[in-house]
Amino acid sequence: MSKSAFWILMVSLASGSPAQAPTSSDPAPPAPAARLAPSPSAVQRERIAQAEDRGVEVRIKDIAHFRGVRSNQVSGFGLVIGLEGTGDTKKTPMTQTLLANLFLDYGTQVDPKNMDVRNVALVIVTCELPPFAKPGAKVDVLVSSVGDAKSLQGGTLLQTPLFAAGNRDRAYVVSEGPISIGGFNASSGGNSVQKNHVNVGRIPEGGIVESSVPTRVLFGGNAMYLELDHEDLTTAQRVATEVSKELPEALATALDGATIQLTLPSGANSVGFMSRIEALKVFADVEAKVVINERTGTIVVGGNVRIGPAAVAHGSLNVRIEQEPVISQPAPLSNGQTVQTTQTQVNAGQDTAKVAMVAPNTTVADLARILQALELKPTDIISILQALRQQGALKARIELQ
Repeated sequence: MSKSAFWILMVSLASGSPAQAPTSSDPAPPAPAARLAPSPSAVQRERIAQAEDRGVEVRIKDIAHFRGVRSNQVSGFGLVIGLEGTGDTKKTPMTQTLLANLFLDYGTQVDPKNMDVRNVALVIVTCELPPFAKPGAKVDVLVSSVGDAKSLQGGTLLQTPLFAAGNRDRAYVVSEGPISIGGFNASSGGNSVQKNHVNVGRIPEGGIVESSVPTRVLFGGNAMYLELDHEDLTTAQRVATEVSKELPEALATALDGATIQLTLPSGANSVGFMSRIEALKVFADVEAKVVINERTGTIVVGGNVRIGPAAVAHGSLNVRIEQEPVISQPAPLSNGQTVQTTQTQVNAGQDTAKVAMVAPNTTVADLARILQALELKPTDIISILQALRQQGALKARIELQ
């Protein structure tokens, strides 16, 4: 048998006996049920392997950030008004209290218990304050319903100050404006129609920065720290090597798998120095990993995942139970009664198992061809990948979400 015949082998186990290779005297085997794409050539395999060993060439700014350059989250309680009867009910007394306090600020005292808040909704407003944001800059804010409001459609957020966690002495952002929810809901006569989620909305540029957050990038001895977004010892060393090659005066040293220490040269501008480092390109190494989300059936396999020799057999057992009502109608003038019974049918069947032989050092492309040939569902693929990992053939870490 040729070498290509060993790469992927599809056999039928309908007879229950192991498949045997055909000899010269045996009749020609039937055509396989699934048609496979041609395997990559040896040259292509070598190029793919070399590219995966090197990693992906990226800019340093795309995989790392300087310590101190970070965003900050701010939030605050607010009120949305102008709703068309889709606001909170009396089951959310905080809405009545906040609205009464608002009237009190305007010099009018109102009893919260006497207020109808069907056109008002209690919300939490959140915002991510980007680094280097200065007073007067505009940012987007997210508005989320807290009470039992049915919809924020058509509502307007009243002026709401946003504070940092644990510090309510200073408002960093003040937000206000009409809410965009990107959907709708309508109901009439007991019927309702809804598109998207109507209890959460955004206000583009609805927040104005009032106070900036200090950003510190220099530490003792003019030290600066470059931190990887995803820790990896190989990538950290490659970054330190590349920086030392292009900027020897930076004295780059990889402290661990996530941190590279740099030194700002005397008299150098920190912004220009950081910009030059961010523009450098390195080959980022990636851990061999398979990410599985069982809720959505999503499977992501890294390009550097390798699989050792293995045989994969899969067959599914299907059981179907059907119930059909049967009406027994008596003959005329027989004084009988109409009786309804249920006729139950149970059908069970097991699909013919398919076997795929996995060759040594199989790549992701080869694995995709194998799974495609087996015509598997996402749940079946997840089970096979977990079994390959448990058997030791899958040379990667599986991460379940």
